[in-house]
Amino acid sequence: MNAAEAIVQCLKSEDVSHVFCVPGESYLPILDALFSEKTIQLISARHEGGAAFMAEGYAKASKKVGVVMATRGVGATNAAIGIHTARQDSTPMVVLLGQVARAFRGREGFQEIDVEACFRPIAKWAVEIDDAQRLPELLTRAFRIAQTGRPGPVVVALPEDVLHEQVDHVTFSKTIVPKPAPNEEDIQRIEQLLQSARRPIVIAGGGIIWSKAIDALRLFAEKWSLPVMSSFRRHDVFPNNHPLYVGHLGLGTQRAIIETVEQADVVLAIGTRLSEVTTQDYKLLSTQKLIHIDIDYDVIGVTYSPHIGVVSDAKEALSRLLNIQLQPSWTDWVQERRETYERVSSLPSIKRNVNEEMIHTLQHLLPSEAIITNDAGNFASWLHSFFQFQQHTYIGPTSGAMGYGLPAAIGAKLANPHRPVVSLSGDGGFMMTIQELETAVRYNIPVISVVFNNQMYGTIRMYQELRYPKRVIGTDLSDISFASIARCFGADSMRVETGEQFSSAFTTALQNNKPTVIEVMTDPNVLSPFLTMEQARGGKQ
Repeated sequence: MNAAEAIVQCLKSEDVSHVFCVPGESYLPILDALFSEKTIQLISARHEGGAAFMAEGYAKASKKVGVVMATRGVGATNAAIGIHTARQDSTPMVVLLGQVARAFRGREGFQEIDVEACFRPIAKWAVEIDDAQRLPELLTRAFRIAQTGRPGPVVVALPEDVLHEQVDHVTFSKTIVPKPAPNEEDIQRIEQLLQSARRPIVIAGGGIIWSKAIDALRLFAEKWSLPVMSSFRRHDVFPNNHPLYVGHLGLGTQRAIIETVEQADVVLAIGTRLSEVTTQDYKLLSTQKLIHIDIDYDVIGVTYSPHIGVVSDAKEALSRLLNIQLQPSWTDWVQERRETYERVSSLPSIKRNVNEEMIHTLQHLLPSEAIITNDAGNFASWLHSFFQFQQHTYIGPTSGAMGYGLPAAIGAKLANPHRPVVSLSGDGGFMMTIQELETAVRYNIPVISVVFNNQMYGTIRMYQELRYPKRVIGTDLSDISFASIARCFGADSMRVETGEQFSSAFTTALQNNKPTVIEVMTDPNVLSPFLTMEQARGGKQ
């Protein structure tokens, strides 16, 4: 077989069922090989950034490697936002990039870039395969690197002429992901430190989800009455309605929830890199004794020097921690912190704005297995503050990438066709990838896109008003009818202004099972759940 056919065989061996792309001349042989492979569906997007977001959302929802293809320099750089998101979100992704022919390299050939140099800073690994005989070795290595340790994106450049060459002795086998475990000495040290605690807390991150350790975390927490907090945009690592769940560490987290961590004396951080947002600008864990468990040794000690640092798969660690012996003395404190969480995370009985009414509707109309994706923006603070996730149903970018919500929802829906998928976006972010609505219509992928339209870049406007009151520049946007645009794409759409209208529109969207946009006109003076324009201009933080 030729190199292009060998690539498709490698995809099959890794159980790849979907490949996302914008078609390009430089990798036409791979497209032709996919034409003959009926077990892999090609999803042709409208922009490489959208295709990369789809692959990233698909990977999160399926727990498999997301695969995206793009052409040479122009397509590759368009896809960079999705690659960066996969890196910060620890999402396994393989990016296949067409490259100029080997004879043209280094001569500024048409659309040429140095792929390895360009993507080395933002990918987990970047490689250019300039020898067809090494393709099976290097492509297999790419899938292994993407999935093992801390998952991440791997970029593979494929010179156009290499794809036509014959490959001998092609054999591929599916990557088996190793699962390192703590040794007995590690477990004993953790047991001793937890037993000395008076107010211990668990901070759980995405490693819990990737290792399929959600049930193990719940059992561990229940056995020893340990309170659990979720790291940034990992709300769903622990049931939010559980009496041991005490909050989410994200942007705009309520002060009362942050105080729970400040009061803790021992922190068990597992499957989280303790990012800037999770640690509230690296200020949150300065006094506590830290136990840090992560699958990547490069993560441990980067932000805080732990008292105990363990390189381990989250599920393997938790399964062994179930056997330790503790005598909890902190149950009253845990109950107090749970009551604090419930107080600040409950929607008011009388809703103050349409944003709160929307979250109330989503909570009551969505089945528990429905998947929610979201863009970056202040609109998401209502979701983060009030929505109660009961199982693994959330997909959001810790990179804070705008334009993520809709294409990630498309990827998630392809991974879970029988589960409702809803994306939440602001008008700024939605416009960045609105073209992918046509992709959803063309492939009949029934996602529901909820667009919060306040006619401005809301997050930046909030900080602008806080720091430079009434000196507005660059943050106002036009009054665009996203509902009208959606109809032009062939999607269903509604424009609503009240909670009652939204509830009716959302009920219809769930029943119709078609790509749908619900545009919600929101009050531009309401900047966040806890801040108005007037308060911001008055200097209230």
